[in-house]
Amino acid sequence: MSATSRSSYFDNAKFILIYLVVLGHLISPFKGNDNFLFTLYTVIFLFHMPAFILISGYFSKSFKKKGHLLKTVKKILVPYLIFQSIYSIYYYFTGVEHKLSFNYFVPHWSLWFLLSLFFWNIFLYFFARIRWTGLGIAVVLGIGIGYWDDAGSFLSLSRTFVFFPYFLLGYLLEPAHLQKIRSIPYGGAIGISILCAALLLAGWSFPKDAVPWLLGDTSYAGMGGENLLDGAIRTGQYAATLILILGFFLIIPNKGFKLTKIGERTLYVYLLHGFIIKTMETFASGHVLDWIASHYLLLMIFSFAICLFSGSYFMRRFTKPIIELKI
Repeated sequence: MSATSRSSYFDNAKFILIYLVVLGHLISPFKGNDNFLFTLYTVIFLFHMPAFILISGYFSKSFKKKGHLLKTVKKILVPYLIFQSIYSIYYYFTGVEHKLSFNYFVPHWSLWFLLSLFFWNIFLYFFARIRWTGLGIAVVLGIGIGYWDDAGSFLSLSRTFVFFPYFLLGYLLEPAHLQKIRSIPYGGAIGISILCAALLLAGWSFPKDAVPWLLGDTSYAGMGGENLLDGAIRTGQYAATLILILGFFLIIPNKGFKLTKIGERTLYVYLLHGFIIKTMETFASGHVLDWIASHYLLLMIFSFAICLFSGSYFMRRFTKPIIELKI
């Protein structure tokens, strides 16, 4: 499982994670009135982006190479600016926003990930030098940023610090570490048990007003009132998320499949799926949306179809110029 070469294991993991991203976004508007969807949403959002971010950090070991910074600007920052512009226009013409404006400091919807990913790559120039000590500092910063009341979506500041420990942990992990995880006896059964236990616990005890903790996009005060114990809660969240990530990694197959190819194109799915979901939410009637929400299997199949379509060779061919800046 090299950190520099293509791996079916990681592409399988990325395909499942991008599917969970799409499913999570699809069920988000319906979670408030459905306990099952709320439980599913809770578990998905507790670990799917942290796992994605950890994998991104794992494959960032070449940041010291010449030209990496310029490559980061081209592959991450420029697509962010392009899609931030596209979303601004899209929201205006669909009536979501009444005024056409371009604000590149507050990311639209899921675009926070690109902006934060850019900053995480910059942070590596310092944190990679102090390695595991840096991870401890990153955790402290992730906990501490919540006490700054003004930390929020501006420049994706809150999420950048809250989720950075996962990125740095991914960078610090070596293939040997992951091989040890994969060689745990009865790993698949343990992984399934962890994920099932998380679903049961979330369905039993997760507070409905605690969803903002999963998003990490605002301060403790912005989530309903600052308390000295909030830092301990975030520490517990870090621990719970790492356990879920471990369970997830234990169930990922090493073998390549046809769908593994989509794992190579997760950026396409991530950037394009929002237009499908937002268009459905904007133009479908409430009756249609309620009907969709009541059919769990349909939600899962529709999410799968969105992944296949937005990650297809056809979509890659026609959107590559604006996503990878290649013609």
